[in-house]
Amino acid sequence: MENKPQAPQTVIPVIEEQLHIDKVWQETGRVQVSKTVTEEAVDYALPLQQEEVIMERKPINQYIDTAPPASRYEGETLIIPVIKEVLVVEKKLMLVEELHITKRHSEQTVTGTEILRKESVTVTRTPANNTPLL
Repeated sequence: MENKPQAPQTVIPVIEEQLHIDKVWQETGRVQVSKTVTEEAVDYALPLQQEEVIMERKPINQYIDTAPPASRYEGETLIIPVIKEVLVVEKKLMLVEELHITKRHSEQTVTGTEILRKESVTVTRTPANNTPLL
């Protein structure tokens, strides 16, 4: 290593400015707010509409031979037919036969022999011999 003479160095300072900002609250005045409630009666008229449906059941109970009738209006009334299928059984009388019954009177004599039994009782009295009966 060699020792060389060193040149004189010049130092140049580099400066930077920085900004620091703070805020401080400062009272500039005061405000007082108060509130009061007042009441006032107000009249109003407001029409309200409503609808109600009235359903009436009217029994008809008639057989129909055509297609089911369609729903229809009569004025403001909607008429809806209610149908059901019912079983129709037809019952007829048929004469199958006749029974002809005739009474005949006849008489016949029947003969035979039967054995009949009959009981009979015989009572015999004997004089008393003064012997007590046990």
